[in-house]
Amino acid sequence: MCGIAGYVGAREIAPEVIHGCLGLMHRRGPDQADFHHAQMQNGQHVYLLFSRLAIIDLDPRSSQPFRVGKHTLVFNGEIYNYVEQRKQLQEQHSIGFVTESDSEVLMHTLIQYGAEGLDELEGMWGFAYYNATDETLTLSRDRFGEKPLYYYRDAEGGFYFASEPKCIFQLLGRKLPINHQHLYRFLVNGYKSLYKVQEHFFVGLQQVKTAHTLTLRSDHTIEERPYWIPQFKIDESMSYTDAVEGARERLLQTVRLRLRADVPLAFCMSGGIDSNTLISIANNVFNYQAHGFTIVNTDERYDEQDLVERAVATQGLKHTSVPIHHGNFLEQLSTLVQYHDAPIYTISYFAHWQLMQAVHAHGYKISLSGTAADELFSGYYDHHNLYLYQMHQEDQARYAEALGHWEREVQPIVRNPYLGNPRYFIEDAQARQHIYLENETFATYLRQPFAEAFAEMDYTPVMMRNRMANELFAESIPVILHEDDLNAMYYSIENRSPFLDRHLFEFTASIPTRHLIQNGRAKSVLRESMRGIVPDFILDNPRKVGFNAPLFDYLNVADPQVKAYLLDTSVVYDYIEHDKIEQLLTQPQLLNSQSKFLFSFIGTKMFMEHFS
Repeated sequence: MCGIAGYVGAREIAPEVIHGCLGLMHRRGPDQADFHHAQMQNGQHVYLLFSRLAIIDLDPRSSQPFRVGKHTLVFNGEIYNYVEQRKQLQEQHSIGFVTESDSEVLMHTLIQYGAEGLDELEGMWGFAYYNATDETLTLSRDRFGEKPLYYYRDAEGGFYFASEPKCIFQLLGRKLPINHQHLYRFLVNGYKSLYKVQEHFFVGLQQVKTAHTLTLRSDHTIEERPYWIPQFKIDESMSYTDAVEGARERLLQTVRLRLRADVPLAFCMSGGIDSNTLISIANNVFNYQAHGFTIVNTDERYDEQDLVERAVATQGLKHTSVPIHHGNFLEQLSTLVQYHDAPIYTISYFAHWQLMQAVHAHGYKISLSGTAADELFSGYYDHHNLYLYQMHQEDQARYAEALGHWEREVQPIVRNPYLGNPRYFIEDAQARQHIYLENETFATYLRQPFAEAFAEMDYTPVMMRNRMANELFAESIPVILHEDDLNAMYYSIENRSPFLDRHLFEFTASIPTRHLIQNGRAKSVLRESMRGIVPDFILDNPRKVGFNAPLFDYLNVADPQVKAYLLDTSVVYDYIEHDKIEQLLTQPQLLNSQSKFLFSFIGTKMFMEHFS
């Protein structure tokens, strides 16, 4: 895990600017930093900057920018199947490798096969590859967008790129203007709306698309191409037993690959199935002495401490509980907003930042998290309603059975006002009011009109699976990956998400929908695939708990200094009604949606004051 940045254009960038940018990348890569400068035949300059967090082959021979002949690479991420890919390259092309690194494997894959070779790689990446032979610069991101890669083109045709916006600003010599429309989108429709559009919180800033390459040529033309397109081909002949066995096989493989490192790994651990799947496979199948880190939840509705303690004791795990620190909340949040170059999306990611601090304090450079299990196997409350819709469409007997299970298992615990209706989607297949909850109310907080209807991509005609795909590629997972990457990188930690595996995804996308939920339990295939590996009391727990941290546990609005900070003159009130915020602060108790909005407002206020 590392930081990369660069520039292609007519400018010659001063050394102090280059070193200033490398300094901004230090948290992403504290172990080594350097840059490469080349010049094209037409006089254009090419700069590639790199800062290293050493994970595989810690020797300086694997430092970057990595060069082979006329080819130069800066690479942020990991190629997990680099051992197998290296062997293939040696057998087919007789390549004499000079390192044990995955970076060199990626370099020779690109030299031999070009972008087509990326289909053979399993990993996460954001890289820039310069080929001086044809004077092309190719950028790429991994299939699911685990690693960030931003770019910007100025009016003169100069092309800037980096792992974080701040590094582009440093090379550019100025900050980009704030994109107020994107802020409105965030405040009104929430974080699930942010990645439905090709926009960012800064005007003109873009991200390389996931599963794409972007090639810049010396004549300033850009070619953008996908190297992988997700396929959704449900195999209706697949039995439940085959689904369970296939999932188990691929889960063991994805964890095996992601345990590869020359430094120790830590695990983000909750009382849920997702994180316990990873930590139990590592501990019980591969005999990896797993160390779990758990945030102690202050909201008893989400408290899983008893499950965590039982899992730790049952499996003999090493474990650290991380209490949430409430002191200096506004000051710490401001620091985090400034580092993220964006408002923090939910308060859960503020707590996650504190978890990463504990992982770092124990000397770890890698953390593994259970991101995307919900989107692959089903896990959210609306998936139950969607499942009822699908069974109502396909099999009335199965629908009646599923409805009975839903009434017993789900109805007593669901809190969303729309999802308490089991016929929510049956009555209106296009109903999505449960996602942008109270957005029309929050639009009235703005000083100018903003309205953007909910929209989703069409991946598959099966509605439940299409919703899950939208969550995976455009709503939930891009948000989680963005926050996880920055929180981990703040403490120079690489975050790995084993569920985001190409082969695991393709298999789960082929499982018949009828298998996903059984007896009112979501993630049925995942639960049964882990039988005998994960403790039964985890697998048989019907509740989806998640994590939540009540805002007022952190924010004492009765404190005159806090209230003054929130209500005093600020640029944010040029865009948001002051009276509306004051009314929120005087309420003794907030609805969950109001609490989320208030947190979003605070982050937006800090963001605008930092970057205006």
